[in-house]
Amino acid sequence: MEKLIRIAHILSDMDFGGAETVAINYFRHIDRKKIQFDFIVHEGSMLPRKDEIESLGGKIIIIPPYKRIGRYLKELKRVFKNNNYTIVHSHINTLSVFPLYIAKECGIKVRIAHNHSTAGKGELKRNIMKYILRPFSKLFSTDYYACTEHAGNWLFGKKIFKKKGVIINNAVDVEKFKYDADTRKELREELGIENKFVIGHVGRFVTAKNQRFIVDIFYELQKEKKDSVLFFVGDGPMLEEIKYKAKELKLEDKVIYLPSRNDINKIYQAFDLFLFPSLYEGLGMALIEAQIAGLPCVASDAVPKDAKICDLMTFQNLGKAANYWANKCLELSDIKRESHADEAKERGFDISIEAKKLEQMYINYVIKDCS
Repeated sequence: MEKLIRIAHILSDMDFGGAETVAINYFRHIDRKKIQFDFIVHEGSMLPRKDEIESLGGKIIIIPPYKRIGRYLKELKRVFKNNNYTIVHSHINTLSVFPLYIAKECGIKVRIAHNHSTAGKGELKRNIMKYILRPFSKLFSTDYYACTEHAGNWLFGKKIFKKKGVIINNAVDVEKFKYDADTRKELREELGIENKFVIGHVGRFVTAKNQRFIVDIFYELQKEKKDSVLFFVGDGPMLEEIKYKAKELKLEDKVIYLPSRNDINKIYQAFDLFLFPSLYEGLGMALIEAQIAGLPCVASDAVPKDAKICDLMTFQNLGKAANYWANKCLELSDIKRESHADEAKERGFDISIEAKKLEQMYINYVIKDCS
């Protein structure tokens, strides 16, 4: 097989969210002499990785958002027909039904629906749409991928996913996230937090990430640990709401906001504890990265158990009060930092290994199609 395989990866946005980070990680480590990715994303995406993607031989193709469904489908059809894709790999969960329908119309034989999420409390309108579309998830898909068994069962059903599903781990560059004492010292000096107890959170400011509760937990925690500060890293529609809540609780001097960034591996080094009380998750990729960096992690019991790679991770009930969570955080405040890269590799989160597996799956599709 000598011909380059060019694959259409369907995403909503192209910023620093979970699904796009997974796709980019695989793109960086796959053999790009054999396989290239085109990333098809909505108008209005931030495109912080555009230069990197193009330097690696990939393309970003911008189309109207799916909310303008007529234009979205029409433009997708044009893109698919003009680029002769062998494979369409869609990462937009229940919404994958739309691009995969067009892919089938265009005669594309391999149509992958890849689920990265589930559903939970607090997002009524979004959840109604998810549950309406969920029964159609298998209608135009030829292959069923998910980040965990939990996510696969949720979208495709236990019977189908057990028989035909594939788990694609949200793998990362394990060496990049290993604990580094020198980086920690330098960054804490740069940020002026040398003598602080730093609670960290990485994620988009959306309902599912439950940042309002993080502020409540920190409010209780800082009563006991006066030298504590809270770091939020990310962007999103609820950012201003969270800032207002912190101000209302007179925490504005203790809460620090950093935008999404490429050097998040360094930011983990500056934290002392990672807080992640999500309302729901497909996996919770940030937790994998945080554990590799040696951070004790306190997550909600709505996070899949697959996210735990070592004993640094503890799950707490979302029904418990903020002061209960704060006390659990304080119990973990003196854990010695060390890397947990080996555990991540053992659990299948090493991108250098996982990318080769996906690469071979793509090649096998083409071989099968040609035979």
